[in-house]
Amino acid sequence: MTTTDDTPADPALSSLRRARDRFLSGRPPGDGVPEDLAEAWRRARFFGVPRDLVAPPRVRPPEDSPLLAAARPALDRVAPTLSGEMGLVLVDSRCRALWSGGGRYTGTSADVAGLDLSEKAVGHNSSALALRTGRLAEVHGPEHFLDLWQEVSAVSVPLYEPTAGRPAGTITVVTPLGEGRTAHPGAAVAEATAHAVETELLGRARPPERVLLDAYLRQRADGAAVVALDGSSRLVSPEAARLLSHETLARLERHATALLRDADAGPDGAHSGTPEEIGVPDGAGLTVRMTRVVRGGEVIGAVATVCPATRRARAAERQGHDRLPGLVGTSPPWRVAVSLATELARATEPLLLIGEPGVGKTALARALLGRRGTAAPFLVDAAEQVAGEVPRWCRALAEGDGGAPPLLLRHAERLGQSDVAALLSLLEERPAVPLVATHTPGAPTGPCLSRLLDILSARSVTLPPLRERVEDIPALLAGLARRPSPGRPPLTWSLDARRALEQHTWPGNVTELAHVVREVAERRRSTGPVRRGELPYGLRVPPATRRLSGMERAERTAILEALRRHGDNKVRAAESLGIGRATLYRKLRAYGMDQA
Repeated sequence: MTTTDDTPADPALSSLRRARDRFLSGRPPGDGVPEDLAEAWRRARFFGVPRDLVAPPRVRPPEDSPLLAAARPALDRVAPTLSGEMGLVLVDSRCRALWSGGGRYTGTSADVAGLDLSEKAVGHNSSALALRTGRLAEVHGPEHFLDLWQEVSAVSVPLYEPTAGRPAGTITVVTPLGEGRTAHPGAAVAEATAHAVETELLGRARPPERVLLDAYLRQRADGAAVVALDGSSRLVSPEAARLLSHETLARLERHATALLRDADAGPDGAHSGTPEEIGVPDGAGLTVRMTRVVRGGEVIGAVATVCPATRRARAAERQGHDRLPGLVGTSPPWRVAVSLATELARATEPLLLIGEPGVGKTALARALLGRRGTAAPFLVDAAEQVAGEVPRWCRALAEGDGGAPPLLLRHAERLGQSDVAALLSLLEERPAVPLVATHTPGAPTGPCLSRLLDILSARSVTLPPLRERVEDIPALLAGLARRPSPGRPPLTWSLDARRALEQHTWPGNVTELAHVVREVAERRRSTGPVRRGELPYGLRVPPATRRLSGMERAERTAILEALRRHGDNKVRAAESLGIGRATLYRKLRAYGMDQA
């Protein structure tokens, strides 16, 4: 029942106690024990951890811990506010306890400095699990290996170093094991404290690194794609990583090295000199603006800002993007697409919006047509196969005096032969017609439809999939949530849940995200931010840690779908797949899905 999100139910705790007793007596723990927990118990036995330890062993504590120095201000503020027996512990990256405060709990002393909480010393615990997985982890009562902690619940949140991107330690909240609750009561405290400590760590970064990091963060504040370089390493924003190839990043690094070597220093701590624009071959219109960063009269690095939009698209963005109703997103790929579409839609000519299912093609089309201020569009969905609607509109436009409404044509790839013929005939006579069409690539097309799509593609915009604009997910979550009923707070999301959403590949894009938000809102009974454990199983599972073959990807997808269909019930999922439960657990572990 080890979890990275929620507390097990009370009956599960009782069964876990019996399973632990069986395991410690040399018998198999039983099928009801998750494989990851059984593996943790087996590791403790392999390491020779005695179950009856009176207290965790001690190792030599660090004499001068930068983590403790950075964390003390936040810890000293939080500890006096803790209620009851809730305790707060700071653990470093080597699983050594550095500090504790708040209430007292079983298995600790007033002086925790140097207590060894590694799996090799004390077996399964939340701090070791959070450091290993890199995300929030909870361990409760009988999940622990030690007798000492059978009546203890703990939740740990990893602390990330600001520049290295790896855990520097954990913030752990410990309480007596409670009954009848569905989540650890200290999870929110742990997350808030971890955020405060990470902010302090950022402020205490080494001065040259901090100056360069500040310059990087200032450029990223507006959603720009940014690369920071100091001649030996680079910090690449997710937006820049999607736009630039490895070859281009290496080229920028070489250019930055030359820039640092040849440049004259400028004002301390500032961008110095006129930014230099560099063309790159990764895409039409891509340019990079490289600017030196100076500290103490010395050039310490450079910040490169990627400019993916042409001047025309940037002007359209400034003039029209913010006024388009019903659209959510500020990421560079989304802003570029919307800006270009806005500019093209200024003229009453055909416009083709291309993209995967659910990316927002119809929403953008409605917004663009609404911005024109003309009559409400005539909507035709080719997927519904209603014959005659497109030819009737074509005749009305060809025979009328220009008063026919614009046509919003969904799923152009599903058009029938008569519809394609009517549109081709109309476009030959009147190339400038008020038509906005959406197209989802992938389906085979005949020669006539291919010709129509080729004509429309002259004025087309491709919308980015959600996996390429994950920074828009927080805003989309707020926009997709229904208005709460009276007396209920709005739906909010924990940091761990948002990380899980950002790791998902989103084959259904925004439509799939909307379905997840609706499902979570309808199913949840608890209050507070939505946690990772409340997400559908396929979203709780981290991405595969290795490259999978086509057969493995198909099998992993089938397992996720079976678990989703059966409400995460592994027994029923295994039966529907025609495999044994042990086989399912083995495959979950092989595909890195056993931590969900």
